[in-house]
Amino acid sequence: MVRRDRRALIESTELLESEPVYTLRSRVVKRKAIEGAPEAQRRRLSSTDKESCNRSVEKVAVGKRKASTDGKQNRVKKRRLAVKDTKQKTRQEVSIDVLRAEFEAKYEQQDQLGKGGCGRVFAGYRREDNLPVAIKRIPEDKVLKHVDDAGRQLSIEVAIMLRLQEETSGSAGAPVLLLDWYDLGQELILVHERPVPSEDLLSYIQGNGGFLPEDEAKIILKQLVDAAIKLQDHRIFHRDIKLENILIETDLEVPRVRLIDFGLSRFVKKGGSYRHFCGTSSHCPPEWKGRGKYKAGPTTVWQMGVVLFETLHDFVIFKTTNFMDETLTICDMLSEECQDFLQACLMEDPDQRPTLKQISLHPWLN
Repeated sequence: MVRRDRRALIESTELLESEPVYTLRSRVVKRKAIEGAPEAQRRRLSSTDKESCNRSVEKVAVGKRKASTDGKQNRVKKRRLAVKDTKQKTRQEVSIDVLRAEFEAKYEQQDQLGKGGCGRVFAGYRREDNLPVAIKRIPEDKVLKHVDDAGRQLSIEVAIMLRLQEETSGSAGAPVLLLDWYDLGQELILVHERPVPSEDLLSYIQGNGGFLPEDEAKIILKQLVDAAIKLQDHRIFHRDIKLENILIETDLEVPRVRLIDFGLSRFVKKGGSYRHFCGTSSHCPPEWKGRGKYKAGPTTVWQMGVVLFETLHDFVIFKTTNFMDETLTICDMLSEECQDFLQACLMEDPDQRPTLKQISLHPWLN
């Protein structure tokens, strides 16, 4: 047993001792080759091992330096971007604070006048001259955006009112003037002129017993049709003309009509139609219910009919579905021309409905 262990130990020792022999022989052969070569060649041969080793070391070192440099550059870049974002946010916050301070310094907000699907409206006045104003505050998620010809992104309501004020200011049916607007990030503030005394058409009708006589309704509707034609000429679709969005100036011998609330309006593309209805759902045109789409012109004519219907009928709330199933009918006590005007505006088929210019020439209005 001892002999076997000794034999195994001897074989193991011989095996271990044999390994450096091969290494030694290879070195001896290489050394002889170097010694037998010319001087220049000997230098090259002797330096081969060192050069290859050095090159490997250099590659590793360069790789480490490059990786280290790239990592450092990425960190610096991230820090710069973070600083830039912070500066931008800070500038935006400062800008919003400046705008808010400017608004508060220029205007005084008072009691709430009304509330709708797109925001709230408050009474107020301009501090420098006590000019009455209406202050409309719209949450950011209710603001519809538009890019104007100069590439500016504006609220669609601001863009449309700026377009209209250039040519329609002071005329009957013209929208109230937009005096200022402030984009405060979380909300948009619009400041309009507020004619005093004035009230919306719904309040005006209720204050006059729940309906108006034909002659007075005719004066109001003629101005309204003229205003709608001007919008159409500017390729503007209001989309929500109703009693609450018609302002009546009451300090004149003849009531003066002013359109308000262009928050749902659109610039119309020629021949364009709409599939998503925006406005008062109970007033939607029948073609949207039947075909799933509607156009600006025929819908505006339909809205003229709805406004006149609610103006002439005692405390009646118009609903398209009720009118279509004839549970809501035109009063036969009205003049024949007035009834004919209403029937024309409220034609079920939009292709059979007259245009705005055609109803402006209707005998009842002239």
